[in-house]
Amino acid sequence: MTNREQPGWDEPCYVISVVSRMVGVNAQTLRYYERIELVEPSRSGGNMRLYSQRDIERLHRIKTLVYDMGVNAAGVDVILRLTDQIQQLEGTVEVLRGEIGRLQGEI
Repeated sequence: MTNREQPGWDEPCYVISVVSRMVGVNAQTLRYYERIELVEPSRSGGNMRLYSQRDIERLHRIKTLVYDMGVNAAGVDVILRLTDQIQQLEGTVEVLRGEIGRLQGEI
């Protein structure tokens, strides 16, 4: 089971102060990442930012790219978009492989 298949993967449940400690960046940095649209946390009824486990994994990737690899915000955006596209394509390939297997079984 991959992380994306775990229950609660997309459930927004962490407030910014907790995420700040989990990721190791300050809350202002998280707000900046939201402002430049690298991450989009959910909002509670009281307009509090709520982050999911998926958001936290994305923030870890952003932190690695920025702090460890020296990538600027524009580069991070490109890398994340390409990574997302690759993951979508991998999912499509798996579906097609399953369909090919099913069709071969019918033949």
